[in-house]
Amino acid sequence: MLMTLIRVALIEDHDLTRAGLCAMFNFQPGIEVIGEAANGPDGLTLLMETQPDVALVDIDMPGLNGIEVVHRFKQWWSENHPESAPTKVIMLTMQDDEAAVLAAFGAGADSYCMKNMSTTHLLEAVTSTHKGNNWIDPTIARIILKHSHEMQAAQETSASEPSSRAIAVDEEYASVIAAAPLTSRELDVLRLIVEGCTNAEIAARYYITVGTVKTHVRSILNKLCAEDRTQAAVRALRGGLIS
Repeated sequence: MLMTLIRVALIEDHDLTRAGLCAMFNFQPGIEVIGEAANGPDGLTLLMETQPDVALVDIDMPGLNGIEVVHRFKQWWSENHPESAPTKVIMLTMQDDEAAVLAAFGAGADSYCMKNMSTTHLLEAVTSTHKGNNWIDPTIARIILKHSHEMQAAQETSASEPSSRAIAVDEEYASVIAAAPLTSRELDVLRLIVEGCTNAEIAARYYITVGTVKTHVRSILNKLCAEDRTQAAVRALRGGLIS
């Protein structure tokens, strides 16, 4: 059985970081680095010309930052290849800045990774993102959840329009959630999962057994068609379930 080759593009302005990523991927079977760029403008051109399966994009670059690169590329793709699946984008950053995180997902980033994550987790992020899943660092997930809570509170006390920083609801995820809605208890459990709580901590919070928590988690994963807890949280956020 032939292994699926994942074509990867690296857009990173730090030469040593880019070289390290390239060397790491070149040692991995099934992954091929097809191009590199050291700044935003060159990165945008690279994406348009090579159309890789997965692009790793540094969020902070000279000339054109990663968020703008992703936004322009996604817009270009929708205008020129509306019937095709676009390149999957993983945002890379050294900081968990709230504004940058929200802007990245608003621009259309599929996954978000911290640069100090382990090689194993980065490879997992690439393969998972390539399959069409979202991979998000738990720290980043908590930022998104916090923002969602703030947006909900603001909308409950004001009739004004939601902030432009709100993350757009993905219709595909929304339809999945509509087909198998979560119960109020499952939603409670999901919120604590995003906050980083363990099964034992969730059980203690709601005065239920760990076994009951595991049952709720399995149900959440099944309903959201998710492979793990992190992916379930991201799909809930993308589908507008947590808002």
